[in-house]
Amino acid sequence: MRLHKVCPRFSFLHSHKHPLLLSSSPRFLSVKLKSTLPPSPLFFKPKSSVAVGARTMTFRSAVAMNAAAESLGGATNSSPSTVDYEELSEGNGYRLPPPEIRNIVDAPPLPTLSFSPGRDKILFLKRRSLPPLEELARPEEKLAGIRIDPKCNSRSRMSYYTGIGIYQIMEDCTLGPEKEVHGLPSGAKINFVSWSNDGSYLAFGVRADEGTLELEDASRSLIRLWIADVETGKARPLFQAPDIFINAVFENFVWLNNSTLLVCTIPLSRGDPPKKPLIPSGPKIQSNEQKEVIQTRTFQDLLKDEFDEDLFDYYVTSQLVLVSLDGSTKPIGTPAIYTSLDPSPDEKYIMIASMHRPYSFNVPCGRFPKRVDLWTADGNFLRKLLDLPLAENIPIAHNSVRKGKRSLQWRADKPSTLFWVETQDGGDAKIEVSPRDIIYTQPAEPLENEQPVVLHKLDFRFGGISWCDDSLALVYESWYKTRKIRTWVISPGCGSTSPRLLFDRSFEDVYSDPGSPMFRRTPFGSYVIAKIRKDNDEGTYILLNGSGATPQGNVPFLDVFDINTGNKERIWESDKEQFYETVVALMSDQNDGDIHLNQLKILTSKESKTENTQYYMLRWPEKKLCQITNFPHPYPQLSSLKKEMIRYNRKDGVQLTATLYLPPEYDPARDGPLPCLMWSYPGEFKSKDAAGQVRGSPNEFSSIGSTSPLLWLARRFAILSGPTIPIIGEGDEEANDRYVEQLVASAEAAVEEVIRRGVAHPNKIAVGGHSYGAFMTANLLARAPHLFCCGIARSGAYNRTLTPFGFQNEDRTLWDALTTYVEMSPYMSANKIKKPILLIHGEEDNNSGTLTMQSERFYNALKGHGALCRLVILPFESHGYAAWESVMHVLWETDRWLQKYCVANSSSSAEDPNSGNENIDKGISDTEDKAVGAAAGGVAEHQDHEIDEVHTMRRSSL
Repeated sequence: MRLHKVCPRFSFLHSHKHPLLLSSSPRFLSVKLKSTLPPSPLFFKPKSSVAVGARTMTFRSAVAMNAAAESLGGATNSSPSTVDYEELSEGNGYRLPPPEIRNIVDAPPLPTLSFSPGRDKILFLKRRSLPPLEELARPEEKLAGIRIDPKCNSRSRMSYYTGIGIYQIMEDCTLGPEKEVHGLPSGAKINFVSWSNDGSYLAFGVRADEGTLELEDASRSLIRLWIADVETGKARPLFQAPDIFINAVFENFVWLNNSTLLVCTIPLSRGDPPKKPLIPSGPKIQSNEQKEVIQTRTFQDLLKDEFDEDLFDYYVTSQLVLVSLDGSTKPIGTPAIYTSLDPSPDEKYIMIASMHRPYSFNVPCGRFPKRVDLWTADGNFLRKLLDLPLAENIPIAHNSVRKGKRSLQWRADKPSTLFWVETQDGGDAKIEVSPRDIIYTQPAEPLENEQPVVLHKLDFRFGGISWCDDSLALVYESWYKTRKIRTWVISPGCGSTSPRLLFDRSFEDVYSDPGSPMFRRTPFGSYVIAKIRKDNDEGTYILLNGSGATPQGNVPFLDVFDINTGNKERIWESDKEQFYETVVALMSDQNDGDIHLNQLKILTSKESKTENTQYYMLRWPEKKLCQITNFPHPYPQLSSLKKEMIRYNRKDGVQLTATLYLPPEYDPARDGPLPCLMWSYPGEFKSKDAAGQVRGSPNEFSSIGSTSPLLWLARRFAILSGPTIPIIGEGDEEANDRYVEQLVASAEAAVEEVIRRGVAHPNKIAVGGHSYGAFMTANLLARAPHLFCCGIARSGAYNRTLTPFGFQNEDRTLWDALTTYVEMSPYMSANKIKKPILLIHGEEDNNSGTLTMQSERFYNALKGHGALCRLVILPFESHGYAAWESVMHVLWETDRWLQKYCVANSSSSAEDPNSGNENIDKGISDTEDKAVGAAAGGVAEHQDHEIDEVHTMRRSSL
C-alpha cells in the first residue's frame, strides 16, 4: 500500500518500494518539501558541441567559480534583453541563467517532516538543496546495475539531512518550541532516520563533513550509527568501538525492539579492496551453447569480468551485528551479501534475505540468486525459506515474473505468520493457465509435517494484500494487456468462506476508482486496514481514501464503506472551488481495535493555485480543522501566476487536456500572444474513453522543480504543461503501430488550442521533454515541423534499434515489430529535422535504454545532414541532473535556445506545411499491414523492477 504525493508533499509509506521518496520505515510518516543549494567553490565546464551547417566547435576546460562569475557579471546583472548569448556560447565554463530563473532555483529549501509512532511529535529534517558538482565527481564503482561510493560504502550520490528538529504537537495542534538534536560532529551528514517502535529514540547514520577531514582519516567518510533521545535531543554514537561502520549498499539497519537494532556492518577483517590485474588472465567469454532464449532490456553498469565480481563481493558483503542501546554487541551469522532485514510484527523472528553466486554479466543484481532465511531475534538460525537460482531468462512481456516463491512477507495482522506467492505459468505472461498465481501462508515455525495453506488463487498477476484480521483482507490482482484490476475480499481465518469479488475495473478508468483503504498502526508497529464503528451498527466498515477523478478535475474524498453491502457514505470531500485538499494519513490509531467514527482524526493537506501546501489536523465529530504547518511560499515572485486546466479535442474525437500557465499580471489584450513552451510525455492507453479522462486538479499548487519548464513563467512565456498525448491501441491493435499518427494529431490539437485562445504566438511555440518526452520532441520536429519553431530534448533515446528487446510500453522485440521500431525512431528521420534542436544528456546516464551514446549518435546524424543542432553533455550527471553547476548550465542553455530560436523567431513556422503531412501519411501507410504481437507495458524508460525490490530501503534514505 502506498500513499504519496509529489514534492512538496507528505508521504505515508506502508511498503518498501519507494526509491524516489525521502521516506520512512513503516513505523512513521514522512513529508518531502522543496529544495535548493549554494554554488560549489570549484566547478568544471560541461562538454558542449554546436553545429550550424558543417561548422562544429567543442570546448573542454575547468575554471574557478569566482573567475566564471566575473566573466558573467555583465550577463547576470543586466536585463534579459541585453544578454549576449552568442558570445557566451563560445566561451568556457559553466553558465548561469538569468537572475529571475536562478533566484527561484536558489530559494531556501523546506524541511522533510516525520511524525512519531504515537503521532504526538514531529521531526523537521533539515535539508540542503542542489549538491555541488564536486560531490557527483567522487569516485564510484559501477557494479551489477548499481553505483557504489567506495569512500562511504553506500550508494553513490546519496544526499543527506543537515540537522533534526523535534517538535511536540500540542492539544490545539500547534507546534511547541523546537528541540534540536545536538551532540553531532560539525558538518554532520545524516541519513536513514528511523523511529523506535515506542517513539523514544531516533536511529540514523552520520558521516562527517569531508571538507574538515585530514587526508589520513579517510574512515570518517564511512557511515556510523548514531542514536538520539527524543525527550532531550541528545545524540551519541551507538557503537562504542570506533571501527564499526554501516554497510549501506543494500540494507542498513532495522529496529528489532525498542532497545535493540540489527545492523549491516562492514566486516572488521575486510582489508583493502582487490586490485585490478595489469594483465588479464584470459579473454572475456560469454557462451550460449545450450541455446537458451534470454531476452533482456538494455541494462547498464553490469558486471564485466571476474575482477568486477570480486569487487562487488568486497563492497556489498556485510556482517550482521545485534546492538543494544547500552552499546553491547553480538555478531550473528557469517559475512554475506544481505539485502533486506525484516523483523516479524511480534519481534521474535527476522527474515534475512541475501544474494550469492553465480553472478551474471547480462542482468543486474536484482536477478542474482536469492536466499531468504528465518532467524530468531536473538540471532539463532531456524530454517531456509527459499533459495532462488539466477534469473536471466525472465520474459520481457509485461506481467512476467521470476520463477519460484516471491513476495515473501509477514502478515501484518498476525504476530509471526508468513505468506508468499508462487507462479503457475513459469513466470511467463504469454502462457495461458488458470490459476496463474497461488497465495500461500504458514506460521514462522510450523508443526511437524504442517503444510502451507492455500489462501487464494488468482487468474491475473498478484498485486498485493491489505491485511485487517482473520475476517477480512483485500487481495489485488491485475493484468496489463487488458488493463484489468480486481479486488477480492477474503477471510484469512475462515477457510469455509469463499472469496468475493469486490471491485472489477480497468485501472485506466480513473473515474471508477473507488479509493484505497486507510490503515491504522497496530501495537506491533505494523499497519492493517482500519475498521470503523458506528453507534448501534454491527456492520463491517472501512475507510476508502480516493483521488475523486471527475471531468472537472480531481476532488479527493473519504468514504465510510460497508464491506458487506457495498454501500458508502461520504464523510469528507475536498473543496471544489478554490482549494485542493487530500487525506494524507489516519492519526487516531494510538489504541488497538476498531475506531469509532466520532473519534476519527486525520491528517490533511490543503493548497491552491497560488498557495503552497500546508498540513492540517481534522477531528470528528465537529470536523474542526487545525493548521499544523505554516511554510512560506517557495517562490513569491510567481505567487500570482495564472493557471487553467484546459480541454480540447483531437481530430479523431479523443478529448485531451493540458494545464496552461500564464505569467503574473499577464493581460492578453495588452500583452498579446506570448512565446510558448510545450512540455509533455506521451502515455499509452487501451481505450479512447480512458485516454480522454481528466487527471489532476486545476486547484493544485504549482510545484517548480530545479529544471521545470515553469521556470520560464519568470521569462514571460506561456507554458503548456503536460498536454495529454495518448497513444491508443484498442482491442488487438498495438498502440505503437500508430504512434506517429497519434503523436502528431495530439500535438496539432494542443497547438491549435493555445493559438485559438490568443495566448501563444503561432511562430513562437517550442516543444520539449525529458527521457521519453525527449523522444517525443525529436519525433515531432521530424514529423510535424510546421507546428514548432524549435525543440529541447533532454536525456532521450532516439534509435530504437539500440533497445531491441522492448522499451517503454513496448514488449515486442525489434524482430517482431521491425517497421514499428524503425518508424518510431527519430534517428531514422534525422534528415527531416530542419528546426533547431537542443540535445542535453548526462555523461553517466544509467537509465535503461537512454545511454549517453543515444544523444551523441543522434547529434552526429543531425550534423551529417546540416541540421541546426547543439549537444550538451553534462559531466558526472545521470538520467536526471543534480549538481548546482549542471542545473544552472542546463537552464542557461535552455534559456539561450528559447531566446534565440523561439522569442526571436520571425519566420513562419509553417514554411513548408506539406513536409509534416507527407511524413504523417507515410507513417500511416507503412503501418497498415504490420503484424500484431504481444501487449505492451510499463510507464517509463526505467530500470528493472527487480532492482528496485532489492535496492530500496525501508527506512529513510535520500
